[in-house]
Amino acid sequence: MKTVLTLLICLSLAACAGNPIQRKDGTSSVRPMSVAGIAKSDVDDVTEVAQRETIASLKRLTEKLYKRNPAEFQKNGAAKIEAAVTQIFDPVNHWHLSSRRNLDWQASINNAFTEGFAGDRIESLMSGLLTMVMATYNHKTEMYILDSLDPQKLYNGARNIEIAVWRLSNAKKANGELLLLSNGVDPNGVSNLSFEREFGKLIAGQDLIARIIEDKTNRAIRFSVVNAASLVFLPI
Repeated sequence: MKTVLTLLICLSLAACAGNPIQRKDGTSSVRPMSVAGIAKSDVDDVTEVAQRETIASLKRLTEKLYKRNPAEFQKNGAAKIEAAVTQIFDPVNHWHLSSRRNLDWQASINNAFTEGFAGDRIESLMSGLLTMVMATYNHKTEMYILDSLDPQKLYNGARNIEIAVWRLSNAKKANGELLLLSNGVDPNGVSNLSFEREFGKLIAGQDLIARIIEDKTNRAIRFSVVNAASLVFLPI
């Protein structure tokens, strides 16, 4: 017990040594001290940060898509975009108890790009992507030393996001109009590529954590060239 208490004190002092980061959204890098933290490796901490950043990126993309396609969030009765976004991402706070983890993510993404689909296309797309991403983390929101992620799942998840992005940019109605608007050109002829940049960050982050886990577990990733136009998702 004395050894454990000494270790906790040392860790606490180390945590106080640096100044916390105050982010623009009001959050802080300060994390509460807990015994559970002792069971985490540096890679576990990095993995958790990567997962939180991925979810935050998906959330930003959802907000941007609703702003470009305001008719979508009204389909499920949401009064504001914020309410629609919360409805999609709130299950992350209790993911281990949420029925969302059992969602057929492939069907959900496919529904978003089916012309006859009458529901909220953005909710269907982003719920599918969120569930797929969580599956690459074995549906865990906290990582510990004994947890073992599969780098192949993380890599496949990045390729699946690429497929979804291709469909977002190319899926059209019979009359040639896009099913969902994303990148575009404003009335002044200036291109808006903010969706492309955000999706790029999302894919790069997923690939990076895949390589980190590959190095940790010594389990080689089977790299492959994916034809996004084939519309076939890789297994998770």
